[in-house]
Formats: sequence, C-alpha cells, structure tokens
Amino acid sequence: MSHEQKLMSLRGNNIHFARATVFHEMIPGHHLQMHYMARIRPYRQLFQTPFCIEGWAFYWEMVLWDSPTWHKTPENRIGMLFWRMHRCARIIFSLKYHLGEMTAEACVQLLIDMVGHDRYTAEGEVRRSVMGDYGPLYQAGYMLGGLQIYALRKEVVEKGDWSEKEFHDTFLRANQLNIELFRALVLGIELHKDHKSEWRFYEEIKRD
Repeated sequence: MSHEQKLMSLRGNNIHFARATVFHEMIPGHHLQMHYMARIRPYRQLFQTPFCIEGWAFYWEMVLWDSPTWHKTPENRIGMLFWRMHRCARIIFSLKYHLGEMTAEACVQLLIDMVGHDRYTAEGEVRRSVMGDYGPLYQAGYMLGGLQIYALRKEVVEKGDWSEKEFHDTFLRANQLNIELFRALVLGIELHKDHKSEWRFYEEIKRD
C-alpha cells in the first residue's frame, strides 16, 4: 500500500465508523446470530438468505439509532449515518451492475460521490460485489431485510403484545427464514403451497 492508500484506509476505518460496525458484526449482530444458527434448527441454514443474515445485523443499526439509552455522540451518529447511506447505495450499484446498467468504475464513483468513500475503500466495496462471490441480491439484503424486520417489530412489539425479548428470541431461534415467512410464523398466518409474497412492509414504516 502506498502512503496515500494507508491514509484512505485509516479514514475509512476511523473510530466512529468502526464503532458502528461492532454491533453489526458481533453482538447483537452476526456473532450472536451465528451462535444460535449453529445450535438451533441448523438444518435451516440450507435456505440461507442475506435478507435474514444481513437484515438482522442492519436491523440493529436502526434499533440502536432509535434507542435513547444507547449513548451516541454527534460523531457517532455521523458514523452510523455514513453506513446507512452506504446500505442505500449498495442497492443501487449492485443491482445496476448485474443488470448491465453500470460499470464497476461507475459503481466506485457512485460510492465516492453519493456516500463519501475514499477511492480505495470504494474499490474494495465494489470488488466484493462484482467478483462473483455474492449473488446479485446480496447487497440489497442489508437494508431491505433490515426494514422488513424493523416493520415487523413495529407490528408485533410496538403495536402488539409481544415483548422485545420475546420477539428477538423467536427470530434467533427460527434460524434462517425468509422474513415474510417469519412474519407468518409470528402472527400464526396459515400458508398454502401456492402462497405468493404480498406483504407491503414498507407501508408500515411510512405510516409512522
């Protein structure tokens, strides 16, 4: 790495950006979920979906943003908002790249202009999307999966009679599920073999 690349890497991993990734990657995010997945209903890992895996981790970014008891300095909030902008940009550039509507270089430039990435970190983010290790919908799973869980939380915890702990324990013990199927499990909705997705989860959030 050149000296300039090292500086870009340090800026991209500054304390306030890194703080916002700790709870995403560890507890209550991926590390906690993986602990449950290895122990309860592990057979459901055959149906792994980023909308559940990445959605759960991003969901906690939103919950902790809302929480009045989780202390955040203005710098911490900027770090959290930076990653939220990044989740939005991921949906745009990853889908457009796989649809042939954007080149890899255009994706890099979008992250620089829209989110504020340095070039070095933007190239790293785009590289993981175009190398073939992740499916076309993987990057969209972060925000869309998180919004689904967030909307369901409003439905059954804030407006229903579930406790927050009961909701989270049930989600973790379900292992891997499409979020709409998890909603059916939570609400006791009977599903049929010809079931089609029809949950307009975003409307629940918009009404608030």
